[in-house]
Amino acid sequence: MSYTDMGDGDHTTVTLDKLIEDLNVEVIYRAEGVENVKITASELNRPGLQLTGHFKNFAHERIQIIGTIEWHYTNNLPADIRLARLRQMFSYDIPALIISRNLPVFPELLELAKKYNRTILRTELATTKFINILINYLDYALAPRITIHGVLVEVYGMGILITGKSGVGKSETALELIKRGHRLVADDSVSIKRIGGALKGEAPELIRYFMEVRGIGILNIERLYGVGAVKNSEFIDLIIELELWDEDREYERLGLDEECTELLGVKVPKLVIPVLPGRNLAMIVEVAARNTRQKGLGYNAAEELDSMVRRRIEERKGRNSGIED
Repeated sequence: MSYTDMGDGDHTTVTLDKLIEDLNVEVIYRAEGVENVKITASELNRPGLQLTGHFKNFAHERIQIIGTIEWHYTNNLPADIRLARLRQMFSYDIPALIISRNLPVFPELLELAKKYNRTILRTELATTKFINILINYLDYALAPRITIHGVLVEVYGMGILITGKSGVGKSETALELIKRGHRLVADDSVSIKRIGGALKGEAPELIRYFMEVRGIGILNIERLYGVGAVKNSEFIDLIIELELWDEDREYERLGLDEECTELLGVKVPKLVIPVLPGRNLAMIVEVAARNTRQKGLGYNAAEELDSMVRRRIEERKGRNSGIED
């Protein structure tokens, strides 16, 4: 399996400019060079303590959120104290200050934003709701990620990552799965992010919904099969590696020994499927998806058969022992 490391938790960033565009927040004051301001953590800060004058351990590297409580407290401060507290806060290199609920902007904020070159934003959303949206956005944007050469399809609601050497039949298998009613997420290049303890894959935006089939060329799956045949992203539940049949290799026949592949610190079940002329790979992928789902629900056919065989052997031993006695 070939992949390219696209970053990790310490180096992945999102620019403030892109955050503003993606979340569609109101810009009260845009600092110069905002396109170069990089957010590196999904944690936020509500500067309640700072507005009381306590700046020890101030998490100034985080986005600052002023909600209803912080706003009303600040509004009730004497004008000179309010200015002093806001000035001290803005003297730190904060990425941005966001005001929720479309609350009015204090005149002092605008003056200080211009003086210290800080960005002020505003949203009409309630504080808690906006914080949830912003944290989810940052968690996804800052998630560790890699790009893998393969095909990602959704089969029976499960994300199946098909890998293998070039020309082994990954795209052809995915095309047959699409004909059977399953959905394409990405072909050739799969961008994978770690979201919590799971892996989520999607296609790079430039090649989304496109597929390359040797002998035909580039296909637009959405145009050929409709919007129901494609999906923007999917969590990866199983990796299937296709490889040309190797007579010297011992392939798994029972399924008792489960193999896993670790990506971004997350282990994903993996199957190696040998490719031979005449094998219906799409059907095999469907069966693999169903069987993996059954294992997830607590049923393992291989273990059940193994248990039945062992029980039968023990029963025969018991009968033979009785005969000898």
